[in-house]
Amino acid sequence: MGTLRAGVKIHLIGIGGTGMGAVAGLLAEAGHEVRGSDAAVYPPMSEQLAALGVPVMMPYAADNLAWKPELVVVGNVHGKDHVEVKAAQEQGVTLTSFPAVLGERLLDGKHAIVVCGTHGKTTTTSLIAHILQDAGRDPSLFVGGVPVALGQGYRLGKGDDFVIEGDEYDTAFFDKGPKFLHYRPNTAILTSVELDHVDIFASFDAVKDTFKKLAALLPADGLLVVAADSPDALAIAKLAGCKVEPYIVVDDAISDGNTPADVTWWASNLEVGKSGRVSFDVHHINEKIERFETLLVGRHNVANCVAAIAVCHARGVPVRDIQRGMSSFAGVRRRQELRGIAGGVTVLDDYAHHPTAVRETLKALRKRFPKRRLIAVYEPRSATSRRKTFQGEFADAFAYADEVIVGRLFDPSKIPAADRFDPERLALDLHQRGTKAAYVPEVEMIVKQLAESAAPGDVVCVLSSGSFDGLHDKLLDAIGDAMRPAHRPDFPQVTALLASVQLAEPARDELMGSYFTLRNETGLAGVVALEVHGDDAILHSLAVDKEFRGAGYGWMLADMAVSQARWRGVRRIYLLTETASDFFAAKFGFRVVDRSTLSRAVANSETFMQIGDPERGKGAELVAMRLDL
Repeated sequence: MGTLRAGVKIHLIGIGGTGMGAVAGLLAEAGHEVRGSDAAVYPPMSEQLAALGVPVMMPYAADNLAWKPELVVVGNVHGKDHVEVKAAQEQGVTLTSFPAVLGERLLDGKHAIVVCGTHGKTTTTSLIAHILQDAGRDPSLFVGGVPVALGQGYRLGKGDDFVIEGDEYDTAFFDKGPKFLHYRPNTAILTSVELDHVDIFASFDAVKDTFKKLAALLPADGLLVVAADSPDALAIAKLAGCKVEPYIVVDDAISDGNTPADVTWWASNLEVGKSGRVSFDVHHINEKIERFETLLVGRHNVANCVAAIAVCHARGVPVRDIQRGMSSFAGVRRRQELRGIAGGVTVLDDYAHHPTAVRETLKALRKRFPKRRLIAVYEPRSATSRRKTFQGEFADAFAYADEVIVGRLFDPSKIPAADRFDPERLALDLHQRGTKAAYVPEVEMIVKQLAESAAPGDVVCVLSSGSFDGLHDKLLDAIGDAMRPAHRPDFPQVTALLASVQLAEPARDELMGSYFTLRNETGLAGVVALEVHGDDAILHSLAVDKEFRGAGYGWMLADMAVSQARWRGVRRIYLLTETASDFFAAKFGFRVVDRSTLSRAVANSETFMQIGDPERGKGAELVAMRLDL
């Protein structure tokens, strides 16, 4: 054990995976020479690795190790017969796993905060790291997802805390223990304990036995924060030899004048405001701590917030700092993530593939999009969801949608015929219970059906643990005039479009996550940017190709930016304009304001200063405007 010396040559097999890519980032930033291989690598991971300057070799081949790495990290989906595993063994190169590299080489001297459980790990891990970072604690982070604001699943900080998602899945072909065994937690969260990963767990007892190992890991001076509404999690927590703090979200009827028994932290009085923010009271034992706000929707997400509050409080973060960090946390990609809007149809992406996660996601979307038709499109893809273990439970979960389309079973050859999930039966069960549902095995037919039937205002949520054969983008393209978040390959065209309409506004690479593009049948037709600074945002770079002036694209893009601001919980949108003040006032309700009234965050932002720089020739002519949401 101990920190790796600087400049070690490390090769990662399966570098395109979310976890492996994040480990590559941590190792590269720690000063090591990192390369990797995969069958194929797709955005956003391909973009992240390119930005790091990490070479990726495709496809897998023995020659990929010709650069003589000193350490080879093997992803858990690769076995002893993998071509590069064999090549490493023939060369006498040490094989390890990414959890081992994290635990043995990057955690020394850190306070490890490990988030475990069947559900909510990625969101809770990301939220804790965001709060600590916002509070100036400079934490390190490893998470199996991509926080929206951070744009990557890792962070190498200089502070004391290292926040880690503790997966219960096995580590590697040579290490069948759970990943979290390598992380040596000082503080841990156990969000829930349910049956999952039935490909490696023969029974629910096997799942519980694995989490019991987490309880045994914690030192006597450690802390375990545990979900009080998960009986099995509570039972496991009793085995820990450290302080245990249960948490729960309670109904208002229960909370009025009552303290839940045997609970340390609890939330009550949940309200969804007009802005889309969820507010709730948090209590610690018998004392009301404060009222908090979050952009995360759903009771399950409020529970995640309470767990994060408990941990950050234990780490000494002031309540006001926790409030501020929580209110600005924008969530995680693939968790109710916007993939685009076309023809007034909103297309979302969600990773949910367990019936509990599906149910809670759809219930949350009901609150986020009240009075709108909710269409769920599901691909049974994960090892568990391809088995009939939860056949009946999935029918209960999907009943929260207005309409459900069930796709084909992904790679059924890997599942014994007698054990397979039946997607046709799911559609039939839903139909018989009164939910409009259909089994549509081909992606092209799903796209055709939705493109013809989806109406303005509808919300289509695609639920899959994989890519679903690019269904999201195919649907947006089929509807037409689709607006999407921009990606790195879009930037040369974005810059050229801004220049063509004489907008000298900055399309800096680090602001890529702020841009949205509109593409029609000819290509890029428009762009807009929404740069968020806490409660405030800057709308800039609104541009439409001259060929399409009058097509309504400017209004569509601006409307999407305003909608995104609401989703991000922004309270005020600012902009600078030379000629479009009447447009923004009439269409959206912006009003002209004196520049002296700008918030400090906006006035001091590099973007706002560049747009309004008098040396660029237009500073004095630009009008400042604000929209209060």
